Amino acid sequence: MCITCSDTAVEVTVVELLDLGFAVVDTGQGREEVSVALVEASVGDRILVHAGEAIARLELPE
Repeated sequence: MCITCSDTAVEVTVVELLDLGFAVVDTGQGREEVSVALVEASVGDRILVHAGEAIARLELPE
């Protein structure tokens, strides 16, 4: 949960990497363009997004 706005991050899947630190992600309800400038993300990665900015890459269980 964000301490500034009390909103929660959304878990999404990266489906396409774009130029300039952006990516297209699948939200489960559609696709959106978000910034991935703060994380190292690849196609297929699950990431947390808050306010259009990826804030973490989720590790897959082994």
